Amino acid sequence: MTTKPALAAVLAGSLAAALSLAASPATAQGSDKEKCYGVALKGQNDCAAGPGTTCAGTSKVDYQGNAWKYVAKGTCTTMQTPKGMGSLTAKAS
Repeated sequence: MTTKPALAAVLAGSLAAALSLAASPATAQGSDKEKCYGVALKGQNDCAAGPGTTCAGTSKVDYQGNAWKYVAKGTCTTMQTPKGMGSLTAKAS
């Protein structure tokens, strides 16, 4: 028979594990993805959209050079946009 303290400890551990997984984006965990700058449409970046923005969904214009999106590894620099190719490093907007 399980005691109340043991059950509480199991539940607390499960909750902590679930919260730690939720805190990091699922796409960031896979090694099959890479950050690609300059390919996201306005408001559809995954994070880091430069000064004046906070994080995901905050890019101000299409193909903003300092905003990135996760893409399949090895495809970034082959992605053509109206502003040029995708980049593995931030570009001037």
